[in-house]
Amino acid sequence: MGNRIFRAALGGVTVLFSGLLIWSILSLVLMPERAEVVESALSEEMIYSVKLSLLTSLLSVFIVMILAVSVGYVLARFHFPGHHLLRTIVDLPMAFPELVLGLCLLLLFGHGPFGDWLKGMGIHVVFSKWAIVVAQVFTAAPYAIRVVYGTFRGISTRYELVARSLGCNQLKAFYRVSVPMAKGGLFAAAVIAFARCMGCFGTVLILAGGTRMYTETLPITLYLNISYGNLAMAMTSGIILITISLGAIIVFELLNKEVVL
Repeated sequence: MGNRIFRAALGGVTVLFSGLLIWSILSLVLMPERAEVVESALSEEMIYSVKLSLLTSLLSVFIVMILAVSVGYVLARFHFPGHHLLRTIVDLPMAFPELVLGLCLLLLFGHGPFGDWLKGMGIHVVFSKWAIVVAQVFTAAPYAIRVVYGTFRGISTRYELVARSLGCNQLKAFYRVSVPMAKGGLFAAAVIAFARCMGCFGTVLILAGGTRMYTETLPITLYLNISYGNLAMAMTSGIILITISLGAIIVFELLNKEVVL
């Protein structure tokens, strides 16, 4: 009797949460008129926002994956003083609200010695399109690093040792053995990074600003149009973001068996 009550309670909580989540998503998808969605999706502002989001996200993912493979491999293969501290530091941005991370980056690139050095080199990051890429990279990188780290941890070091015993140096063993074996996890990390970059809001808002038709990514479009009271544009940008996120989750789940978190 007790087991039935326990299972029923767990099932009830699961059904309640899942039902409310599905209901909220369907509310966004089904509430706007189809004509309004089509008109908003084809507007100049939405097209600009989608193009900018895709361009910056793809560039950011490229940078994120270089960082994720480098840092994830170091954490998975090398043990050194401060190893656990480094893991904590790398994971830390996942616990930050995006607005706080954006403020940290604003101080780093805008008012600190590093920012002044960049300005002296003629590089202006803050409130530019490059700031979008910087914000997306710092937001998405910890998630990709976690996946890549878990992937390399799941691959035995004996494969690399065998390759080195056959004449490969450590670099050749890395890209000829470890990387091909980790390709499923690397692709999953890239998918997650892309989804995080596309949905990045708070960090972009603080570091790049929310300038219409300049630093206006899809989340910024949603925010600006909610502020203006233009619900059709806001809901359309939300639908596009949900579609992208759903696609990313489906791809990740297909690769999930190869990823060790």
